[in-house]
Parts: sequence; C-alpha cells; structure tokens
Amino acid sequence: MKEILAAILGIVLVATSLEEAFVTVLLPRPVRHRRLLVRYFFRITWAIWSRVASRFSTKTRREGFLGIYGPLAMVLLFTTWAIALIIGFGFLQWAAQVGNSQDHRALIPDILISGDVFFTLGYETLQPYSTTCRLLTIFEAGTGFGFIALSVSYLPVLYLHFSERDRQLIQLGSRAGSPASAGSVLQRFAKESNMHKLNDWLRNWELWAAELIESHSSYPMLAFYRSQHENHSWLASLAVILDSCALVATGAEKADSLQLESTFVTARRVLVEITRALKVREIEDTHRFTMEIISELEGDLEPLGLRWTNRQFTEQMVLAIQARYEPMLQALSAYLLLPLPKWAPGIRRTDSLSAPSVALRLIHGTFPDAPDSAK
Repeated sequence: MKEILAAILGIVLVATSLEEAFVTVLLPRPVRHRRLLVRYFFRITWAIWSRVASRFSTKTRREGFLGIYGPLAMVLLFTTWAIALIIGFGFLQWAAQVGNSQDHRALIPDILISGDVFFTLGYETLQPYSTTCRLLTIFEAGTGFGFIALSVSYLPVLYLHFSERDRQLIQLGSRAGSPASAGSVLQRFAKESNMHKLNDWLRNWELWAAELIESHSSYPMLAFYRSQHENHSWLASLAVILDSCALVATGAEKADSLQLESTFVTARRVLVEITRALKVREIEDTHRFTMEIISELEGDLEPLGLRWTNRQFTEQMVLAIQARYEPMLQALSAYLLLPLPKWAPGIRRTDSLSAPSVALRLIHGTFPDAPDSAK
C-alpha cells in the first residue's frame, strides 16, 4: 500500500512540475486554467517580499529591494521545479523497488540518488534493482539535462523582453520628464503646434503596448521586473498614455480619431491581460483626475488644438473614459507597489523650442529627463 501511495505522489510531482514548466516557459500563449504551483509561488513569495519592503524608510532602499524580486523569483521558481522533480523521481524509484525480494534502500537515499541522476553528476554508484528502475533512471537523466538547458535558454528571453520594455520608458522620460505625466507630454507637443507628431507618438506607444500584450500575457512574471532607472515604471507609462488619450479625446479638434482609439484600446488591453494573469481585483471609485487640471493646462495646450468649452461635460467625459482603465491601474499599483503619476505635475511655462532655448536647457540641465539623482 505504501509503495502505491509513493508512486502516486511521485507521478503527481513529476507530471505537475513538467506540465507547469512547459506551459510557463514554452507555450507561446496565455493559459487561463490554474497553474497552482506557479500561482501560489508568486502570490506567497511576493506577499512576503513586499511586506518586508514596506518596512524600509527610504524610497531608494525600498525600490532597490523590490527590484531584486523579479530576477530572484525566477531563479527560485526553477529551483522549486527542480526540487519537485527530484523528490518525485525519488518516490518513484523507491516505490519501484520496495516489493523486490532483495534488500532495498530507504526513501531518503533514493531521493539523494535521484538528485545525482537529475544533474547527471555520476557521483553515486547506481545499481537499479529492476528494468523499471533502470528506465526511470534514464528518463530522469534526460529530463534533468533538458530542464537545465531550458533554464539556461529561458532567462535571456525574459531579459530581452524586459530591456525592450525599458527602452521605451527612457524615451518617454526624455520627452515628457521624469516622472512623466499626460500634461507634460501634451505640453511638449503644444510647443511645436504639431498634432501630426503627436499622432506618430501615439502610434509608437500603440506598438509598444502591443509588444507588452504579447510578452506579459505569456510571461506575466515580467510585471514584477522593475525598471532599473529612477522614476520610471511600465505601469506609470501606461497611465500617462491612457491619460493623454483621455485628454486629447475630449478636447482635440484635429486628432486622428482612429490612431487615438487604437492606442487607447491596445494600452487598456495590457492592463486587462496583466490583471487577469495576476488575479488582481480592480479597485473601484478611485480617481486621480480633477477639473483643476484642465484649468491648469488649457492655456498651454491651445496651440495643439486642445480646447474644452463645456467644463461640466468635459469632466463627465474624462471621468467616464478614466473609469474604463483607472480601477485596473489602481489595483496593479497597490499590488505591485508601483506609484501612479499625476495628470499634470510640475508644468513649467517655458519659451518655444527655438535653438537658443534648447541650447540653454542642455547647458543648465533643465531638459525634461533630469532625475534628482543626477543633481
């Protein structure tokens, strides 16, 4: 009876680990069914890690500590899978030779030998008792070899997606400041009085959001990877894009409606995919927008063709648009400890982008992306 229970437990451990590793690493599409090991691994470890991080008194130390979690969690996840496979094969080896008439090993030595076979070390002298044990040994050695190769090839793929995501964040900071906001983005384009460039900019962010849908729906653990640059985050950048779309949609006369809608829909879908993958509940009735923001920005944004005539109607429209994405933004912000930007912080009224003013900003360091750490 005990060998049957050991065999069942071993099969469950091996099958579950291989299935979840395949779905997580190799399957190029999001999977909606529950992956218990992966799901609870991230849920438990992130709960512990974020609670410890919240005790840090300074933002720099807290962000540095949180930035370790993403890469470390992936290493620990592969380690967890490897341990589960080793223990599972150990149970199977033990169950296969319990009923043998010869003396058989205890469970712990079988698990240790399973680890030796899994990593193909050749340290232990293996003398399997039966053909079944020999076949299990061959299968485990092949599984271990393939698992190590999978681990080595998978991590660079994550870093490739991470670096591509971060590259666009740097470009946003260089144009709209650090931290960026919808108001600062639109103010920069208003200085050039060029709606065509704004449409091109929205197109670039639509492509960026589409890449996030592809990468983060297949590899949702990328959401835990934080930007290596201060005041930058993928979630805050999404908020800036969505906020910008809301302002332009309610006040623009010459905006490309098709491009505006495409960018908004694609950026919002990123939030839908990630909240669904991380099983995060939306937070309702939380708004960052107030009509004072329109009053603050209206004079600066008129050269871009942005005008708001009916204030009450505009407020209702912006809040209605914001309601389609703000609950997901707030939920992810609270869960991942990623702060959201204001709509229009630190708007500076500067001269037009003539050559002398650009030169002066470059000389004195008053260009948009001038983080505090560089001072």
